[in-house]
Amino acid sequence: MSIAILLFALALWGVVHSILASSFAKDMLGGASFYRLGYNIFATISFAPILYLMKTLPDELIYQIPAPWSMFMLGGQIFAALMLLTAFLQTDSLSFMGLRQLFETEKSGQLVTRGLYRVVRNPLYTFGLLFIWLTSTGSQNSLTVYIGATLYTLIGAYFEERKLLREFGDSYAEYKKKTPMLIPGLVFWGK
Repeated sequence: MSIAILLFALALWGVVHSILASSFAKDMLGGASFYRLGYNIFATISFAPILYLMKTLPDELIYQIPAPWSMFMLGGQIFAALMLLTAFLQTDSLSFMGLRQLFETEKSGQLVTRGLYRVVRNPLYTFGLLFIWLTSTGSQNSLTVYIGATLYTLIGAYFEERKLLREFGDSYAEYKKKTPMLIPGLVFWGK
């Protein structure tokens, strides 16, 4: 029953999150300067109930990686967190958070292809997924959320890439041909 509840909560969150991320939702608000910041705050706060359910619903331990391997996994999580921060800083982080739009009119972003974005097109997704999957203890509830988050990330990446193709045209198509989507060296993934 916990799995069904978590999957329903994730699906509901994913649908609302996707609708609010759409150009349609932004246009409905007249492209308001607070849109991106409000969207980010809402997305974060609205995910909290899923984390609450993950911790409070009946659960069952599925695996626990013993030391020293668990320490390697923790090291991998620290690495993933540092790479997430690096990838975030390689973008226009103020616009990403929605802060720049409060003080300036929003303009079209630039296509970032340097740094970690030379290795994969979506380093934020790559290192976010790496972080969750390197957790050394897995329960029924946490694995349900990790699988749901992974599926949502893959679906979201697909739609985000369609948006980027519309926005950047041939430059993004060329970048997409040369740079894998999520896994370094796996170029056919993004074609």
